[in-house]
Amino acid sequence: MRVLGISPSHDSSVAVYSNGQIEFFGKEERFTGYKRDAYPFMALEKVYDLFKGKIDHATYSWRPDDCHRFEIFHAYLHKRFKLTMAYPPQSGHHLNHAALAFYNSGFKEALTFVIDHNGSWNKNNERESETVFECSYPNTFKPLYKNYWGHGIPTFGIVRVYEAATTLIGQGALENGKTMGLASYGTNKKYDKLFKGHMALHDKFEDTNNEWDSAIFKGQKDKIEKDITLLNYQFYADAAKHVQIETQKVAFSLIKKYVKKTGIKNICLVGGYALNVVANSFFIKNLPDCKFYIEPVSDDTGTSLGAAMLVYRYFTKDKNIYDVPNNFYHYYKNSKKQYGVKKSTKDLCDILNNQKIVAIFEGAPESGQRALGHRSLLFDPRNVEGKRIVNSLKNREWYRPFAGVILKEKFKEYFETLGVEESPHMVLNFKCKPIMKKNFPAIVHVDNTCRVQTIDKGFLYDLLKEFYKKTGCPFLLNTSFNLAGKPLIQTKKEAVEFVKTSNNPSLEGVFFVEDKKLFKKKTEGV
Repeated sequence: MRVLGISPSHDSSVAVYSNGQIEFFGKEERFTGYKRDAYPFMALEKVYDLFKGKIDHATYSWRPDDCHRFEIFHAYLHKRFKLTMAYPPQSGHHLNHAALAFYNSGFKEALTFVIDHNGSWNKNNERESETVFECSYPNTFKPLYKNYWGHGIPTFGIVRVYEAATTLIGQGALENGKTMGLASYGTNKKYDKLFKGHMALHDKFEDTNNEWDSAIFKGQKDKIEKDITLLNYQFYADAAKHVQIETQKVAFSLIKKYVKKTGIKNICLVGGYALNVVANSFFIKNLPDCKFYIEPVSDDTGTSLGAAMLVYRYFTKDKNIYDVPNNFYHYYKNSKKQYGVKKSTKDLCDILNNQKIVAIFEGAPESGQRALGHRSLLFDPRNVEGKRIVNSLKNREWYRPFAGVILKEKFKEYFETLGVEESPHMVLNFKCKPIMKKNFPAIVHVDNTCRVQTIDKGFLYDLLKEFYKKTGCPFLLNTSFNLAGKPLIQTKKEAVEFVKTSNNPSLEGVFFVEDKKLFKKKTEGV
């Protein structure tokens, strides 16, 4: 049975799932070039071309009553695929988040915590913000807890509370990652009240003023500032740190409560808040007896696949646990055209050692927001100016940190590892041992932590092993191959254009792994 899943909200995507296998995954912004594109028609046309319209069921990552776009897609599917939407009796946005995380986790049973900006509507016109599911095979998702926000109710979602500090720095809710980076520069300043009318109460926030549209620090609306500089950052960093501490405290209370209540110690985290590496690490540190799975594709992108998985299980009653890769890759059609000149891994190591940035292009791109070596920008982490240099290339804010990719066998040598053996998806940060700040300053954040990716195979592993052999450095700075506010690079053509149009002198070029060729402005060989 082949199921088509569609997510038509921001970060829209399309997935095809059949017999335990991901046959297609496509994020609309990768095809159109428009960040967070909400209408995945180009992705759907790719599906039609690839499968010749042979789809058994189609489903939607939101309920029909959640979104006005449903009618548009209903008409399109009926005309193009001769399909109508299929839904299991239990449906909804948070359920589809949970399905993706649970089916990717490898757990036979688990508690799945969906902590999201917003989800499906209830009958009172309120939107879900946090949901706890008790999950088991093949398709049991028992809701144990649900929090809503909206007009006339005295609660406020965790992510919308976090948004308060994001609003103060002139950003929207989908840019909360910037707040997380800034928070590390903050102090432990205490506020008389967390927010105007919003107070933390155990596992939820009380909204006494019913300000459902936005959370803003009391009396601070006039201080909204998008341009955060070295001269004005402290106030905003303090606010960011405050929401980081308070929201992770409330989220932890929720997790701890249901672990105690159910006795289940397998934990899945998904939804926008699961991209908060600081909170994730806090949970693992303070619940050492629990096993955690944190979904790398935690934003709305992944809900198309979660919906398809759920519908497949509902109709087939399939009880098998499949080895589904939790770092599944985005659809990509390889181009035979080649660019650049032949280079070896040793050549690349020489370039990196000479303090140049190298872009890596290998096969299909990562499906999530974080590049793990298939669409990466790499740099020498020993360079004390590394963060400034790479942020300048990407047009990112000065305070935003970078991840370090490390040989897995060296992981415990440099970090306090929280008891975990690996960190392959950049969903955790770790306290650095003293040697780190002195020797690898470009990847050590101001709070002496580092977001870490461990690797033990593949091209990036081979490259890093060669770099270690040459320099004694087991790290590389690794960040996504894109500009700030732009989608991840999808095609060879886009990669070449990125190099051609960049005026940054630190960028050496892009290395196409399958072709073993490096494209530079000065060597446009074909």
